[in-house]
Amino acid sequence: MSDFPRVVFDEAHSEAWTLDAATAAQLNRVNPADVSYSEAARALTRSGFEVSSRRDGLLTADAFEGELAGTDVLVIAHPAEPGRERASGTGSPRLAREEIDGVEQWVRGGGGLVVLAECDQEHYGSNLTDLLSRFGVGVHSTTVQEGVRRHNNVASWVMADLGTSAGKGLLAGVRDACFYRAGVLDLSRAAGARVLARTSDTADPAGAPLAAALEVDRGRLVVLADSDLFGDDSIDEFDHRTLWTNLVTWAAGSGEPAARESALGAASANVDLALDPQWLELKQAVSSLRALQGRDGSIDEAEHDHDKARTLVSRMVEGVVALAPRFPHDAAYLEALQGDLLRWADEGFGKPDFLDSLVLFRPDQHRADGVEHLVLFPMYTQNGNPNRQFEALLIRVTWPDWLAKVEAVYDNRMFLPVNFIDFTQGYDSNSAVLFPETVAVREVPVFHWGAIFCDREAARFRRVTAAAAQLLKVALPPDAERLVGSQSLAQSTFAMWDLIHDRTHSHGDLPFDPFMIKQRMPYWMYALEELRCDLNTFRQAVALEQDGHPYARSVQYAIVFDRIFRFTITGERVRNYDGLGGQLLFAYLHRNDVVRWTDNTLTFDWDRLPGCVVDLCEEVEKLYRSGIDRSKVGHWIASYELMSSYVPAHPSSTWAKGPEALPLDGPPKGLTDAVLPDEFPLNVFFEALRKKLGDVVASTSGITSDSDAEAKPTDRGAAV
Repeated sequence: MSDFPRVVFDEAHSEAWTLDAATAAQLNRVNPADVSYSEAARALTRSGFEVSSRRDGLLTADAFEGELAGTDVLVIAHPAEPGRERASGTGSPRLAREEIDGVEQWVRGGGGLVVLAECDQEHYGSNLTDLLSRFGVGVHSTTVQEGVRRHNNVASWVMADLGTSAGKGLLAGVRDACFYRAGVLDLSRAAGARVLARTSDTADPAGAPLAAALEVDRGRLVVLADSDLFGDDSIDEFDHRTLWTNLVTWAAGSGEPAARESALGAASANVDLALDPQWLELKQAVSSLRALQGRDGSIDEAEHDHDKARTLVSRMVEGVVALAPRFPHDAAYLEALQGDLLRWADEGFGKPDFLDSLVLFRPDQHRADGVEHLVLFPMYTQNGNPNRQFEALLIRVTWPDWLAKVEAVYDNRMFLPVNFIDFTQGYDSNSAVLFPETVAVREVPVFHWGAIFCDREAARFRRVTAAAAQLLKVALPPDAERLVGSQSLAQSTFAMWDLIHDRTHSHGDLPFDPFMIKQRMPYWMYALEELRCDLNTFRQAVALEQDGHPYARSVQYAIVFDRIFRFTITGERVRNYDGLGGQLLFAYLHRNDVVRWTDNTLTFDWDRLPGCVVDLCEEVEKLYRSGIDRSKVGHWIASYELMSSYVPAHPSSTWAKGPEALPLDGPPKGLTDAVLPDEFPLNVFFEALRKKLGDVVASTSGITSDSDAEAKPTDRGAAV
C-alpha cells in the first residue's frame, strides 16, 4: 500500500537466502525452509510493506537513481561463494568498489540498509566487512559458544542478552531471541551505534554485540551477526518475527516513504485551485461579509450597510458561477446555492435559510479518491466559531480502495473522510468536522453525510504525540514512530479510526440515544459514550491486525496516544468529556501496570497493551448491557461508580458521597446541577503535562497537513 515502505532483497550477489519458493526448493530439496526468507517477506507484507527481490544488476549510484529509485530499505543477507553455501544467485558475493560507494551514498542520503552477516564471516568469500567498514562497523570472524544460555543445549545456539531495552522501543514486543552460529560485531568505530543484543557473560566471547542499529547521516543501518534467525525454519521461534519487522520498520525511517507518491504530493498538485483568482475573490467576499453578520447569521441594518452586503453577495454568486465548472458533480447544489444567496439578500438579510441548497449537497454520493468540492454555507463550526456565519471551503475526498473495503464490512454510508485545500476564518480553529447539522436552515432535513478532516486530525495528533513522546521519554516502537512521522499514514489511520468509531455510535447494547440529542445528562455519560466507541474501534483493530490489515496497528496506537496525550489536556476543564475519557483510559492502564511513570519516564508494556484496552472495553460494554435494565438515574449512578473507581472525584463532590446525598426524589435537573464543573480533576501527572505541553496544544489550532509535515519524535526528553 502507498503509505508503507518498499523493501528490496538483494539476490544478485550469491546470497545464501531467497524469497522465491521454487529457488529454495532447488537449493535445498529436503529442507527448503533452511534457505528461504519467504516468511520474513510475508511478515513485512502483512504490515503493508511492498517487498520484492532483485536477482541481477549492480548496486551502483546509477541503480539507486534508476531501477532502485523509491526503495526505502535494502536487505543484504549473507552473500557467499558457491560451494561454501547454497547460493541463490549467480553474481559475485563480493561487491565492486563502485557498488560499495553507491550503497554508502544511498544510505547517507536517507536509505535504510539491513545487513545479515554470519559466523566465521571471512570463510564465505564475501566482502561485507568492506561495506560495513564505511559505517564504522566490523564483523569478527568467529563462532560464539555459550556455556549456560544455550538453546536446546547446543553450544552455538546462543540466547541473546537484550538488556534493559527488552520490550521497549526498537525491541518492543521482543523478550527473547536466539542466534544460531553467530559471529560478533565490532562497534568501536561506529559512533552512536545502539547495541540491540549481546552475548551473555557465560559466552565466549562474552558481552559482545550480536546486533546493532545506527543512524548514518540521514539514513539508518541495522547489522546482525547471524542470518539464520529470520529464515523460514526459525522466524517463528521466540520473538524473531517481531524483531524482524521492528528492525526493517526502523530502518525505513520515521518519515514519508520514498516509494510512493504521497497524499501530500497529490494534494500539492491541486494547489492551483487554492490560488485560483476566482476562488480568492470568493474567499475575500465571504470574509468581508462575515464581518457584517451577527450571531444568528443575520445582518442588522442599523449597524451595517445593506447595500455593501448586497455587493458582497453578488460577488459571492459570481464566484460560485465562475468556479462551478470545476465541480460538475455538484451542479445542482451550486445552482441552488446561488438562489439561496440571492433570496437571502432580497428578503433583507434576516436569519439565513439555506435548506434548499443543503439538501442538494450530497458528497456521500461521490465517495471517490480525489473528488473535490466547493462548500459554502452559513454555519457554525464545532470547536471553532459558534456563530452561524458564512464559511467557504475547498475540500478533497480521500477514498482509497482499501478504505472502501473496510467500509463494506463496517457499513457507514454517511461517512466522508476529507482533507482541506483552503478555508475561511471559521476553520482557522480546532474544528475538524463538516456536518450538515451546523448549517442555518428553516427546518431539520434528513442528514445523509458527515465529513471528518483527516489531515487536521492527523496533524494535531502527530504534533502533540511527538512532543509528549519527547517530553516523557517514551520509547516508541518503530511502527509507532513511523505513524508519528508520516502525515500520509496518520491521515489514513484516522480515516479508518473515524469510520469505525462513527458507526459504533448506533451499534451495540445502548441504554439510551447514543448521540444523546436533546438530552441533558451528567457529562461523564458523554465521556463514556465517546470512549466506548473508541474502545470498540480499538477492539476491532486488534481483530483486523490478526487478519493482516496493515493499518490496524496504527489505529490502536492512534487511539491510545490521542486519548492520553491530547484529549486529556485539550480544552477547558468545565464538563470536558473527551478529556475525561482519556483520563479513564490512562487510569485503567496505570492501575493494571501497563503504563508506568518512573524516573521521569513513561513506559508502556506493549505486549499487554492491546489486551488491557480490550478489557476496559468489556467493562464499559458490561455497564451498557446492564444499563438497559436500570432507570435512567440508576444508570447515571452506576456509570459514576465505574468512572470514580478509576478517576478520583473532586474532594467536594456531592456525587462522590453516594446516592443518599443526591436529590433523588426531585427532577433529574437537580442531579445534573449537583455535578461540579470539573467533577473529575486532572491528576498531578496530567496537571504537569498540561503546563509543559500547553503551547504545543495551542499551536494545533488551524493546523493542516502542510503545516506539520516534519513532526518527528526523538529519544530525548525532559522531566515533567
